[in-house]
Amino acid sequence: MTPEACGYLEKARQCLSYARINLDVGLGNDAGRNAYLAAFHAAQALIFERTGKAAKSHQGVHAEFSRLAKDDPAIDIEVRRFLPQAYNLKAVADYELGPESVVPHERAAAAIEGAVKFVECIDGLVI
Repeated sequence: MTPEACGYLEKARQCLSYARINLDVGLGNDAGRNAYLAAFHAAQALIFERTGKAAKSHQGVHAEFSRLAKDDPAIDIEVRRFLPQAYNLKAVADYELGPESVVPHERAAAAIEGAVKFVECIDGLVI
């Protein structure tokens, strides 16, 4: 594994840890955002490991991850779909206003579970 991919995976694990802490203290928005960021950084690890380059934006990471994952049987459909779905949590937490601007505890908890699967899958691929 390249040092860069290793660094991205370490960042992903750090975000997962923060997400769990956020959830434990009732911060659904922060938990959801950190769950997304865990997957984002794990996707960056896969992208760097396979291409030698880092994507420069959220959209770039999503597009490149999708391209790399679409024909890879080791990445199941649930994992492939998680990144864009989880981005919605970040968008709610960062940009929405009013009653729609809160990520419910249950949704944040589910996102953390999805992020754990995502990070574990990618970790198994870039070893």
